[in-house]
Amino acid sequence: MKFECSAQELLAGLINATRALSPRPAMQILEGVLLSAQEDEVELMCSDGSLSIKSRVKASVSDPGQVVLPGRLLTENVRKLPEGTVHFSMNDRMVVTIRCCQSRSTITGMSPADFPQMKDLTNTHALHFPQKRLRDMISKVTFAIALQESRQALTGCLMEVTSDELRLVGLDGFRLALQRMHDQFVLPDGVDKVTAIIPGRVMNEIAHIMEDDDGMATFHLDSTHLMAVMGDTTLVTSLLAGEYINYRQILPTSWLTRVTVKRRELQDAIERASLMAKEGKNNLIRMKATQDNLKITSMSELGDVLEDLDAHLEGEDIEIAFNARYISDVIKNVDEECCTLCMNTNVSPCVISPLEGDSYLYLVLPVRVYN
Repeated sequence: MKFECSAQELLAGLINATRALSPRPAMQILEGVLLSAQEDEVELMCSDGSLSIKSRVKASVSDPGQVVLPGRLLTENVRKLPEGTVHFSMNDRMVVTIRCCQSRSTITGMSPADFPQMKDLTNTHALHFPQKRLRDMISKVTFAIALQESRQALTGCLMEVTSDELRLVGLDGFRLALQRMHDQFVLPDGVDKVTAIIPGRVMNEIAHIMEDDDGMATFHLDSTHLMAVMGDTTLVTSLLAGEYINYRQILPTSWLTRVTVKRRELQDAIERASLMAKEGKNNLIRMKATQDNLKITSMSELGDVLEDLDAHLEGEDIEIAFNARYISDVIKNVDEECCTLCMNTNVSPCVISPLEGDSYLYLVLPVRVYN
């Protein structure tokens, strides 16, 4: 094997591919990155057994071949190289020599024979999504996905696609995040809705790989796997099995209290109150909504905080308490100038949504307090 390519482009490809590496691989081969030099490109692939990521890098290949090199070591080696062209060559003992400018290093490789193959779903139906919008949606949902849960499906993100809407849902038992994209999507013949539960970790990796431009991401799905194609990078993952919670049943259909407030002022007030709440035993903040006013308080043995905000109230006055981190995480993911908080009682869910439209919806469970 012998090829040369841009060190910067190789590093970008390695960063994407090595996102699939597990911190505790089951086999030594899964610590590596598979390099496949062919024609005018080099493919870089990593896998943890259930997630595989492959990146393509333009290259001048004089001798095609394959080898598995330690993924993290190779990435850090290339990261430290000067800008310019990097040259790879391999001898018959699978020792790879890497040269760039005045730098030279060797790495002993492994045979690619035992490296897992990537499942190919290119013959399945393709769904196309704008990368920039999808990446933004993912970033505003994954924070609410359960990290550990007896029901494995809840550690994933629910994706629902109809002919005119994409929905992403995440929940962890304390809060729920829902993002919507209204667009036209072509579904397989005879199918009204495509549904998949994608592991939360994988959704984060997809968001990191997507480029901040107007390009499209292509998703291929079968009953057990997702293949996502994003520019020169392809990701294949196992889907989570099981039934997702019927989240629609959780969402209140009416409310007794609706508070409209400027999002930036609310976020800043919650963050200041959270500083004191963290010093307490239960990380609690309280809200009291009355006509044209929203008070946010927190206290601990060290002191207390009172925030007084202008707000518009429709319906009944209410006093309600939240875990400071849960409510703060939600407000951080709201972009609009104003948002609304809809409530019924101080022990029922609070729904946070835009003043107009339905591009997002967040639900946070309150904390029952006894005065």
